[in-house]
Formats: sequence, C-alpha cells, structure tokens
Amino acid sequence: MIIQSIAGFIIFAAIAWAMSENPGKVRLKTVVTGMTIQLGVGIILIKLPVFREIFMFLNHMVLFLEQSTQAGTSMVFGYLGGGELPFDEKFPGSSFILGFRALPLILLMSALSSLLFYWKILPFIVQKFSRFMQKTMGLGGAEALGVSANIFVGMVESPLFIRPYLKEMTRSEIFTLMTCGMATIAGTVLVLYASILSNTIPDIMGHILTASIISVPAAVTISKIMIPETGEITSGEMIYPEKASSSMDAVTKGTVQGVELLINIIAMLIVLVALVHLVNLFIGLLPQIGGQALSLQKIMGYIMSPIVWLMGIPWNEALAAGALMGTKTVINEFVAYLDLSCLSEEILSAESKVIMVYAMCGFANPGSLGIMIGGMGTMAPEKRDEIVSLGFRSIIAGTLSTCMTGAVVGIIL
Repeated sequence: MIIQSIAGFIIFAAIAWAMSENPGKVRLKTVVTGMTIQLGVGIILIKLPVFREIFMFLNHMVLFLEQSTQAGTSMVFGYLGGGELPFDEKFPGSSFILGFRALPLILLMSALSSLLFYWKILPFIVQKFSRFMQKTMGLGGAEALGVSANIFVGMVESPLFIRPYLKEMTRSEIFTLMTCGMATIAGTVLVLYASILSNTIPDIMGHILTASIISVPAAVTISKIMIPETGEITSGEMIYPEKASSSMDAVTKGTVQGVELLINIIAMLIVLVALVHLVNLFIGLLPQIGGQALSLQKIMGYIMSPIVWLMGIPWNEALAAGALMGTKTVINEFVAYLDLSCLSEEILSAESKVIMVYAMCGFANPGSLGIMIGGMGTMAPEKRDEIVSLGFRSIIAGTLSTCMTGAVVGIIL
C-alpha cells in the first residue's frame, strides 16, 4: 500500500503539471518544498504521541460542544432537539433529526469563532502560519495570510482578511487563494463533521484538523504547478473583516453569521440531494448492468476508483471509496461524510475510512464554486472575470490537493 500511495502522491502532482498553463515556469523548489512539508507535517501530527494526546483532548472538546449545543436545542425544540423522548424509541437513533440535532452546532461554532477573533487568539495563530508559508514556500504577504486563514475559516471569510489587496493580486495568487478554499473546510463545519463521524473513526477531530493543515501546502503546491507565478508578488497585512465592540457583540455577530450559514447549508442539502435523486431516477431508466440499476454514485464510483486506489485504498474497496469521492465532488463533503458514517468495515476497512476522511476534507464542488465566485467577485469586482475563468480549474486543483493529502496518509499509515 505504501508504494501505491507514493505513486499516487507523485502522479497527482504530475496530473497538475500536465494541466499547467505554463509548465516551463513551474518552480521545482516550490514543488519539492510543498511536498516535503506535506509529508513532514503528516508524520509529526499523526505519528508523534504528544499530538495523539492533544487530539484526544480535542475529541473531548467536540463532545463538550455537542452537549452544550444539545442543551440549547432541547430547550428550544424539546425532544426534537435531543430532549427527553415522550415515547419509546423503536429503533436506536430513529429520533435523531439532522436539522434539529447536528446542524445547530454551526451556530455555536460561528459564535465561538467570532469571539476568538475578537480576543485576537485566532488572528495570532493565522499570522504564525502565514509567516511560515512566506518563508518556506515564497508566498507574498497577502497571499500567505489568505491561505493560512483557510485552515480556520471558509472560502469566503478568508479573503476578507486581505480584501484591500485582492485587486492587486496576480493571477497565480488569486488561483492559489481559490484552490486553498476548495482544499480545506471551515472551522464552523469542522466540529460538525467530527460529530457525525465520532462513532465511526477514533480521534476523528484530530484527523479532520490535520487534514486541513496538510491540505494547505498541498493546495499551494498544486496551484503553483497549474498556474505558476510570473508576476510581482503582493505584500500585505491582516485586515479584520468586522470589528466587534465587545465580547457580547462578537458573540451576537457570530451567531447572526451562523444563522445565514445554517440556512444556506440546509437549503443546499435539500436541493442537491433532490437533484441527485432526480438524476438517479432518469439514469435508472437505462438498462441495468450486472442485474443492478445505474445511479450517479455508481457511475462516479467507477470513474473515481483508480483515483482512490492511488491514495492507498485496496482495489476491492475502491468502488465504495470512489462512490464516496464522487458524492463529495458532485454534491458536497457533508453528504459524503454522512454516507461514510453508515459504511461497515466489511465494505470499507478502518484504514481506508481514515484515508477517505482526509481525501474528502475540502469544499471542492460546484455548489461551493458558486458561493466562492459570489463572495470573491463582490470583494474584488475588477477580478470577477478572472475568478470566474479560474473556477472550474480551482475545483480540479482542490480535488487533486485533497487526493495528495489522502496519499500522504496512505504512506504514513
């Protein structure tokens, strides 16, 4: 499996080079440095015992956040939100309602994120990551800040930190920022995904956080291969997106932002799942293959099977893993993680599940692209046409980045 994953790690970079706008301008030093950082960070975070203890602590924090959210939802929604049931539950888990139990966690995380920014804790961490990326990978100040912010916030929030500099950024810098947005997830949903997978994969919070960290140098590497830097890099310092007047004001503003995010996620889930079901109904009219009806997930499973195999997934599990990767790409990573949480170890082994957690930890899908274009296009109208033209490529680059992250885990495990 290690040789398989090493081959995939190199092949994913080679695919990016084959799609490069200017292969002759690709800086080998940036590529080698980026790939080395991915492996180094992966080994340190996954293998060192001290980080295992930290991740166990983080998993306890997830549990505390879940319990705290449930205290709020059960008070507002009663048994629908996790309160005591007024009837006997016929099947374990049958009373669990996603919209009332899991998704409200976004509200708490959004409020906490806003509070941590007001207290200048998250900005301090982001700036440390930014300096590291500047020194090791030669990124400009504005670019490094935007890239580093993606570890903690979403693809729309991270450009807000460098909003005044967006109009001055080069094509390569814009693409790197977009790719990092596609290759990572927001802190507001990070805990939600950990909550969903907590009964499936041990130390899940640590894995998801590690995935976001490893995917940043992966995204920079892939983006600098596909669109090499040929212009003058943009310097810049952090700009606070929205200033709060007090801790309570920060919590209030964070909650309001969380409501908007929660409504968007619920709406997108309903529409995308409905659209996929509609497509599957039409595909189901086609002749069956092997006695089974075709579906979009099954087709994507066949297409993605070689990709997930290159990460280190055994071939006999590649179809199931490929279907997950297809769901993540066509719909979103949330639905894919829900599907993963339902798979038994007979279908996907424990190691394969861990690899898929890393490989699917990113926003690279058409729905996210629409959100990104709307957000970044509004912040930098002068760059809107360029952002739109780079959109589809950023999905490919983001997917290749998380695939590289999956391959890194395949090598380490």
